[in-house]
Amino acid sequence: MMSGSHWMKTGFVLATAVICFALADVSCAQVQTQKTTTAGHPTKEVTVEHGQVVLVEGNDLVIKMDDGSIRHISNVPDSARIDVDGRQVGIHELKPGMHLHHTITTVTTPQVVTTVQNVTGKVWHVAPPNSVILHLEDGTNQSFKIPKGQKFNINGQMVDAFGLKKGMIVTATKIVEEPETVISQQKNITGTMPAPPPAPPADVPILVATTEAPAAAAEPAAPTPAKLPKTGSNLPLVGLLGLLCLCAALGVKLLGVKLGD
Repeated sequence: MMSGSHWMKTGFVLATAVICFALADVSCAQVQTQKTTTAGHPTKEVTVEHGQVVLVEGNDLVIKMDDGSIRHISNVPDSARIDVDGRQVGIHELKPGMHLHHTITTVTTPQVVTTVQNVTGKVWHVAPPNSVILHLEDGTNQSFKIPKGQKFNINGQMVDAFGLKKGMIVTATKIVEEPETVISQQKNITGTMPAPPPAPPADVPILVATTEAPAAAAEPAAPTPAKLPKTGSNLPLVGLLGLLCLCAALGVKLLGVKLGD
């Protein structure tokens, strides 16, 4: 049950009314509400963002977008799945170099919500021609605005607000139309593996790197010099010749002694 002040704010008016005299001890009636929604023509907008995986660390993902900006997505749930080349993968299977495509489909639907409220109450007080206070079944009194020129049917006679008297039962209908917009989004993320490097041209030799250390090259032997170095001297050769001469003289002397005998 709404308070009287709220009803006043929403502009509740006695659009139609049926007045009768209370034949029994009727304290009040109730407020009945019915809502209907009429949807308009929806519009759809599709936005696609492209990026490349730069870093995957734990549940954190860093992506470089096509415009050069860096986007950091933290705490990606383990249950999140991305369609990469037709295979569903999780955050821990993403690798640097993968290309991701984020498609956002936004559907905007205008609609009108029509609210029809029927209220029945006993006239508590009338301030013609502007308002009337009704006593409702919960024991509260609510004030309602009377539209200008509103007529009431009292026992077959059409009267204005001045014909309302305390104790009469009044039933009124309030119709409110409120436009609103409903927005729904659907997000989808797909990915592709990075393209393999191009094959080398056919006329270019292919080298396969190995992990073995290359053998140390043997040092070349020093070449034998063709002649003595300039620092060499003839003194040792002269000495050798002198020694030979001395030995020869001594030999001749010894030979002469033997012949003399």
